[in-house]
Amino acid sequence: MRIIRTWVAVIIAAITVDAFAAEKIITIGTAGVTGVYYPAGGAICRLVNRTRKETNLRCSVKSTGGSVNNFEAIRKGELELGVVQSDLLYQAYNGSEIFSGIGANKNLRVVFSMHAEPFTVVARKEAKIYNFDDLKGKRVYMGAPGSGMRATMEELMMNKGWEKDTVTSVDDIQSSDSGNALCDGKIDALVFAGGHPNGTIQQITNKCETRLVNVSGPEIDKLIAKHPFYSHAVIPGGMYVGNPKDVKTFGVRAVLVAPAKLDEGIVYQIVKAVFDNLDNFKTLHPVFATLSAEDMARDAYGVPLHSGALKYYKEKGLAE
Repeated sequence: MRIIRTWVAVIIAAITVDAFAAEKIITIGTAGVTGVYYPAGGAICRLVNRTRKETNLRCSVKSTGGSVNNFEAIRKGELELGVVQSDLLYQAYNGSEIFSGIGANKNLRVVFSMHAEPFTVVARKEAKIYNFDDLKGKRVYMGAPGSGMRATMEELMMNKGWEKDTVTSVDDIQSSDSGNALCDGKIDALVFAGGHPNGTIQQITNKCETRLVNVSGPEIDKLIAKHPFYSHAVIPGGMYVGNPKDVKTFGVRAVLVAPAKLDEGIVYQIVKAVFDNLDNFKTLHPVFATLSAEDMARDAYGVPLHSGALKYYKEKGLAE
């Protein structure tokens, strides 16, 4: 009898070891813990881990330096997935802009898109800035010289036929001080990009009377048509003090990416965990509130969908 019990214990132990050995651990690279990417990765992992016993798939989230860091880690095989900006994804895939020295990474694949990161113009109410064209002759913080925000602003001005001095760029303040500078009257407006609701914008709008400005029109439509990583965006009314109406603008999106070689079954299970529980996912962070399955499943960045994601989308009629 003792021998039988011993053998039973050995068999149970072996089964347990095999079960743990079969478990696959995946890590999602995000960004700093104070931003939106980190909780976004955590929200994905929360849903993936709910079916851990059935799928033997365990998900963890890692704080990183952001999109560029995530691309490099995926390239080196140090991360299975990463949350990145759609504009940087396009550049990394094609080896352009800041990735020109590294070369194109044609092994990148889209898993799904997430929240928009709108181009946001915040103006003092006293400055009487009601739309983007009203920035002419105003003092504006456009982001640090050499920043992506500054580059976007300058390209938009160029598309409108403006000269660089059409707007007075205020460069002698830090990004972290731009809100105080706005409320103190040192600048008339500032530009910003990020998911909404946003803590920084909330602080500014709570501190002084401001207006979020529409950035729309034919020039914006042309910019979006020219760059596949841009899309129209709306900042919902009532999100910030003193701004009851929806604000139309444009911007990039946060995108979950993976290398093409990541197992199709793993990516399928990740997508299934999120999309089968999309209503739940949308409650895990305020920026997810307006997400739809159709927008999340779209391939609009010139980068292919991962085969595992495409398999799920075809099953659900979200892709052909």
